[in-house]
Amino acid sequence: MTETINTIKSLLKTISDVSDQRIVKWRSDARSGVQLALKSWDNQQQKTLKKEQAFQERFSFERQHWQEGLVNIAGVDEVGRGPLAGPVIAAAVILPHDFHSIEVIDSKQLSAKKRNELYYLIIEQAISIGVGIVEAPQIDEINIYQAARVAMTQAVQELAPTAEFLLIDAMSLDLSTPQASLIKGDARSNSIAAASIVAKVTRDKLMTDYDTIYPGYGFANNAGYGTQEHLEGIQKLGITPIHRRSFGPVRERI
Repeated sequence: MTETINTIKSLLKTISDVSDQRIVKWRSDARSGVQLALKSWDNQQQKTLKKEQAFQERFSFERQHWQEGLVNIAGVDEVGRGPLAGPVIAAAVILPHDFHSIEVIDSKQLSAKKRNELYYLIIEQAISIGVGIVEAPQIDEINIYQAARVAMTQAVQELAPTAEFLLIDAMSLDLSTPQASLIKGDARSNSIAAASIVAKVTRDKLMTDYDTIYPGYGFANNAGYGTQEHLEGIQKLGITPIHRRSFGPVRERI
């Protein structure tokens, strides 16, 4: 019995092997609807292949050290340097050598929904995760750059087991652990990308909680960044304990 075009379309969603005999059979099907479905499937396979190749390339730094006999390579990243309110948060993540989720990449390239999905996958599969948090008063005291370094250091120190080597996004830390600073590391290393996802989701969740404590600033939507809603909230309501007093718009309001 000849399969309907809709049936073939449904089956194609479950097939990833180009040598599958059903694919071979359908390629000789004269119906234009089947050939269009196969063309779409072929395009999707090419996209997946490119994602897989890019994912493997993003393990090149980790693989280099694994081959040297090191086991626990941690990626380290931070989020929250730019907001006017809330803490800067860093994460350190040690991924297993067989970790395989090709969608893990710099959190800024992902939708909120995808970040959340990957966050729970990383939490479940990571060998170790550490998180560091530096609140607004300390940011004002030591400046945002140093606060980011402190948060990263805290995150690394929270790891158990500890890291044998650190891959850090554009930063160096005063730690004895051997390390490498990678410019745009969250787009070049899966471990740093995983850390960026953990840090971003952790911070977004915290800012959503702050939105219920300090309504009127839109923290759940803007995560503390200087959006129009946030700036209007500062003008109308003043500043909160989580605002960074050393940052321009907040300092001006004071």
